[in-house]
Amino acid sequence: MHTLQIGKYTLGSRLIVGSGKYPDFETTKAATLASGSELITVAVRRLNITNPGELNLRDTFAGTNVKFLPNSAGCTTAEEAITLFRLTREATGIDLIKLEVIGDTQKTLYPDVLETIKACEVLSKEGFTIMAYTSDDPIMARRLEDAGAHAIMPLAAPIGSGLGVQNRYNIVFVREAVKVPVIVDAGIGCASDAAAAMELGADGILTNTAIAQAQNPMLMAEAMKNAVIAGRLSYLAGRIPKRPYATASSPVDGMIQF
Repeated sequence: MHTLQIGKYTLGSRLIVGSGKYPDFETTKAATLASGSELITVAVRRLNITNPGELNLRDTFAGTNVKFLPNSAGCTTAEEAITLFRLTREATGIDLIKLEVIGDTQKTLYPDVLETIKACEVLSKEGFTIMAYTSDDPIMARRLEDAGAHAIMPLAAPIGSGLGVQNRYNIVFVREAVKVPVIVDAGIGCASDAAAAMELGADGILTNTAIAQAQNPMLMAEAMKNAVIAGRLSYLAGRIPKRPYATASSPVDGMIQF
């Protein structure tokens, strides 16, 4: 019930976390372990594949069950992302990737979905397991799935904004449009945002800023862990319909009349 299948990879947690915005690697590790996540996104430069003599995240997480999810943060074209992931796989052997091609680098950090689709088509043919960051557009989600994406990652709100799910209907529409897992990515601000997204039918949550910049990252990480589990269970249980008026908890039929 709690496992998440992304292509050939099985994860024991439906929560994915990020590695940015922490003061140091040890805090990153402590918060990640508190979250129960088994997958952490990381910019390729933070893996430090060019200078292994320096402190890096691979050394920090050695001995844990946490896998790395390299992302193409900073790439603005399909060609840049393709080249980056080819080099990363050659250097690290990692083929599970988060594909993101940013269209607006100055204000919204919204993705360029057309470039993302181009990159996805190439990388999927080369054997990568692709998790694709995209807008909350169900049509684009379907096209990314057709291009070979193994998971669709619609934004809830702009990256780092903490606004929560701004268009609940679109998350539902995306979930209905594709067969691969839907991981709500970007904009999660607190545990209740994560639970709400899961209750909409999301298969998982990716969050970074909400944990890394919380006043107590370890507590927020634990809260996110529990919120994702609770939201998933609530979705599976099926909520009651919303009604405009009250309904009695106890039946009135057969009651003694005075």
